[in-house]
Amino acid sequence: MTVPPWVDLLDDTIRACATHERHDLVDRLLDRRAGLLEPGRRVVVAGYPGKGKSHLVNALVGAEVCPVGDDLTTLAPTFIRHSDRPTPLLAPSGHSPRDVGLPRALLGAGLVLVDSPGFGAPGCPRTARALAVLADADAVLVVTDATSELSALELELLTHVSRLCPTVLVALTKIDLVPGWRRVAEVDRGRLAEAGVAAPLVPVSSVLRAAAVRTEDAELNKESGFAELIGCLRRDVLADPARVAARAAAATSGMALEQLITPLRAEFDAGIAPTDTRALAEWQSAGRRVERLQRESARWQTQLADDVGDLLADLDFDLRERTRRILREVDDYFDAADPGTVWEEFGDWMHDSLTAVAEVNSGWLVERFEWIATRVTRKALPGNDVVPGELLRALGGSWHDDLRKPNIERFSPAQKVFVGLRGSYSGLLMSGLATTLAGLPLINPISLGAGAAFGARSVFEERGARLKRRQAVAKTAAQRHVDDFFLRYGKEAKDATRTVHRALRDRCTEVAHSLREAAAESARVIKTELEAESARNTARLTQVRRDLERLLALRTRIEAAR
Repeated sequence: MTVPPWVDLLDDTIRACATHERHDLVDRLLDRRAGLLEPGRRVVVAGYPGKGKSHLVNALVGAEVCPVGDDLTTLAPTFIRHSDRPTPLLAPSGHSPRDVGLPRALLGAGLVLVDSPGFGAPGCPRTARALAVLADADAVLVVTDATSELSALELELLTHVSRLCPTVLVALTKIDLVPGWRRVAEVDRGRLAEAGVAAPLVPVSSVLRAAAVRTEDAELNKESGFAELIGCLRRDVLADPARVAARAAAATSGMALEQLITPLRAEFDAGIAPTDTRALAEWQSAGRRVERLQRESARWQTQLADDVGDLLADLDFDLRERTRRILREVDDYFDAADPGTVWEEFGDWMHDSLTAVAEVNSGWLVERFEWIATRVTRKALPGNDVVPGELLRALGGSWHDDLRKPNIERFSPAQKVFVGLRGSYSGLLMSGLATTLAGLPLINPISLGAGAAFGARSVFEERGARLKRRQAVAKTAAQRHVDDFFLRYGKEAKDATRTVHRALRDRCTEVAHSLREAAAESARVIKTELEAESARNTARLTQVRRDLERLLALRTRIEAAR
């Protein structure tokens, strides 16, 4: 047995649906394939309720096989096939289909009539059942009546039917009730042409057809229009049933194929998904963040170096100013005090003063460095604590060196006697020589008094000179001690400042490096994902293009079959 060409077309469509994992379409096409291979061509009579659809079916077969009436609506499809004798097979109940067999020549030629449920509102169960019946039609006979022109709903139905099944006929019923039915027929034909529905419209009267069948009146039968309708059925459906099946298969394949092509075309036209745009923006943002962190790193390092340089200069000036103030107090103090008697008290004062200078200078240094570190980290590394407390505790120095006592010369009693005798001798000698000119002896009361006065003056002057020397020695010792403090404490404070500066710089550099590495890693990850996504998109678009080319080639074959 030769397989019809449309079977290969339908099989290719089934394989395409399976490839794209549309198993719902595969099941639908397999059912359609089995139905088209069955003998006989199925003509579904469809339309809205009240148009005379069941009347028309009864008139076509010349038997009351379908229930009719003003208050009756077809709820389940009725299949009318050929049989050697009438064999009504009624469904038990509900909406199940029923089969009826009749010995009619039209049916014997291979025609199967299906009285389908009438269409209702969109989405209602009755409409769904009617559409399900249409999906299995080889040809469709749409029923309207002459009481009104084709409505928008009926035109929409006809457009949909023509897509489902290319072989479409239109029956205009109730012409026996409408004197101006010819005008209605012409208007309806014009509207069909405007809608692009290539379907012949045949005016008929089911009442006249029933009367003609009862009376076997050929003229009345011709007047009823059913002779022309049966002729259209024989010409469009029964004359070449293979062609009808091929067109129905092509229509079914085409609709299934469109459901595959539409999403693929949309995906191909879209190219890159919107998420890729967001990822690209994130990658660019990560790159800008790396650049900004690099600029900020150079900026805060320069700022930190400048601030520490200013701090060291201010530290040196502050320490120099405080020590100079102490030296001025030392000068003022030793201008009046005798180091020999107050040195121990002076040593305690000097130690306390230098300790206070060290404490004040250290506290000021810590506060200033805290301010510098906070300012640098706030601008360079916001949200990161890079100033650990142990760094700041290392700032400043301490002073524990005691003031060394200088060699202070004391004026002993023996020295006083010696100085007094030396001064007395000089005075006695000068006064005695002077009094000898007056005839007095060398040693006389005047020379003895002068010797005593000169001796006392010599002792007084020597005591004052020795005090000045002791004060100068004390000042020099204090100056040397303060200079030692300035050098040693200043060196320790500067070393501590440099140590903290390096530790802070290294810590900030470490944190900044971590941030840059994190930002760079984020940028690398995003870039890798973008490249992978781009590769996937390229591969996917290539695959989509190939699939579209294959589906479009299949659609070209389908259009040729239609």
